[in-house]
Amino acid sequence: MKRTKLLYLILVVFSFLLSSCATASFSKYHGVGRLKTYDFYSPDIPKAFDGYRLAFATDFHYESRFTKKRLPGMVKALRKADADVLLLGGDYRGRNGGNMDELFHALREVEYPDGIFAIMGNHEFGENDRLVREAMKKYEVKLLEHRLDTIRKGNEQIILCGIRNPFDLKANGVSPTLKLKPEDFVIMLTHTPDYVEDVDVSNTDLALAGHTHGGQVSLFKHWTPAKHFSKYGNRFLTGMKHNKAGIPVLISNGLGTSRKDIRLFTPSEVVVVVLHRQEK
Repeated sequence: MKRTKLLYLILVVFSFLLSSCATASFSKYHGVGRLKTYDFYSPDIPKAFDGYRLAFATDFHYESRFTKKRLPGMVKALRKADADVLLLGGDYRGRNGGNMDELFHALREVEYPDGIFAIMGNHEFGENDRLVREAMKKYEVKLLEHRLDTIRKGNEQIILCGIRNPFDLKANGVSPTLKLKPEDFVIMLTHTPDYVEDVDVSNTDLALAGHTHGGQVSLFKHWTPAKHFSKYGNRFLTGMKHNKAGIPVLISNGLGTSRKDIRLFTPSEVVVVVLHRQEK
């Protein structure tokens, strides 16, 4: 235990020493570490959505490490993503406060043909919840709280599913996807990746999650002192994973930080998912 604490202290000190030359500082997005692209293949993707682009941004914690001066970098990354739709994964306001009008105004600087859809995170409670909802309403962000929505192109569609408070399984432990058909193409937004392991999310083709921050401090994506992010340890730390049923879940490092405003080997990111129809 003492050895682990000592290693953590060394990493924290090291990260502060590197703060002026961190990934985000070298990034062409000026404060956002990277634009991370995933290609996703499925035979259930309708022909009209072959090549469709989704941008996913989560865990802003605005303002924490993700401050106002980083908003232009986020906007630049989102423009480069050239997405058809923007999906938001929760935790919008930081522990030190944060102007939600500033954040959502910046998110709206980019045009998305099919709009913006969002879920809430575990930091949306009390005043935070009220301020986020007001900003979403003002900037026409569609909030999905345990409900489904569709994006249509001609006679074809994909379905979006948003999970309400995935930590309260007593109230929200039944996935809205259970009422769908296996042949539907369904993207689920859930703040924590644990939900796709704890709950039957049948008929989901791809789940998008955040919450873990990639551990914030991580060695080779295997070790992190931040065990509190997921009860499954590092299993759903970052990147493309699968639940016990084989359903893929993509976990983003997010943009902000929680508890400690540090990152080491876990670059902040905006994620892009490009859909590809796979012939049966």
